[in-house]
Amino acid sequence: MNQSPTPTRDPAVGERGPAVALTALRRDYTVHAKADGARRRTARVIRAVDDLTLHIERGEAVGFVGANGAGKSTTIKMMTGILQPTSGDVRVLGRSPVAERRQLAREIGVVFGQRSQLWWDLPLRDSFAILGAMHRLTERERRARLDRLVAGLDLSGFLDRPVRQLSLGQRMRGEVAAALLHSPQLVILDEPTIGLDMVSKEGLRRFLTEDRAERGTTLFLTTHDMSDVERLAERIVIVDGGAVAYDGALADLRESLGAPRELILDLASPREEPLRVPPGAQCAGIEAGGIRHRIRFSGADLTVPVLLASLSEQAEIADLSLAEPAIEDLVRRISAQER
Repeated sequence: MNQSPTPTRDPAVGERGPAVALTALRRDYTVHAKADGARRRTARVIRAVDDLTLHIERGEAVGFVGANGAGKSTTIKMMTGILQPTSGDVRVLGRSPVAERRQLAREIGVVFGQRSQLWWDLPLRDSFAILGAMHRLTERERRARLDRLVAGLDLSGFLDRPVRQLSLGQRMRGEVAAALLHSPQLVILDEPTIGLDMVSKEGLRRFLTEDRAERGTTLFLTTHDMSDVERLAERIVIVDGGAVAYDGALADLRESLGAPRELILDLASPREEPLRVPPGAQCAGIEAGGIRHRIRFSGADLTVPVLLASLSEQAEIADLSLAEPAIEDLVRRISAQER
């Protein structure tokens, strides 16, 4: 059987500019409804994405987060060519996703947490063989890449099992492997750790970090598991009401919101009375018979070394740890400010 030739393309396409460039992006939906007692259906327009502008450079790892209905999934669908924007411009790896959807599919890898790209009744191994042929990988390329994915994502125990017999966690690891099989330049992950236990989550995060470091891949991540963002992303973009509410480093977000941090001290000997704290800090609790003291403070007003110097003058510290504000709280604070 003759294999169709690989289509030629301008080698400069996809090599210019950022990995993702979204400019004044909008997407409207028309919803038809019929009120009680009304004879005619009425239509109203819902704006899911509203003037969203976002640029992601090649090699970046970006966490794209927000509440349900914030516009995250709609944005991804426009980035991958599933949806046509109402207005604005989308460029992914230098391509127009709708007009060049086939070409773009060879250069990106996508995981939708609730949608599968695996063949339900076939063994997982066969799905990888089919996907390798679709991406026109040579047998040598496919085997080498698959061996890396099987080892990194711990797939060997269920490669020969039909996909329909896999647990949700096993299937999600298979989905990630399928998205990475052709070594894409851009990886878009929508809820990639859904259904995974803690050990599997940690393994997936570690593999994604290592693979991105090796290949210089750009990572675009949406998730409700904020530990994914903290472990995988260098930059966080918060969307609210279809628009960007924050774009920057996670540490800068914590500082700008003045979100409280907590210093947890284990003293060498019990102390029932609270430690004296400088302005900007307060005692949040005393536990374990006076051994453990929790000190809450604002990172914008007080640094850890200054606070620790003050506390160590009053008691011998055996151990300490620092608890950062949960990212869910930061997202809620940003959303509240926007409203």
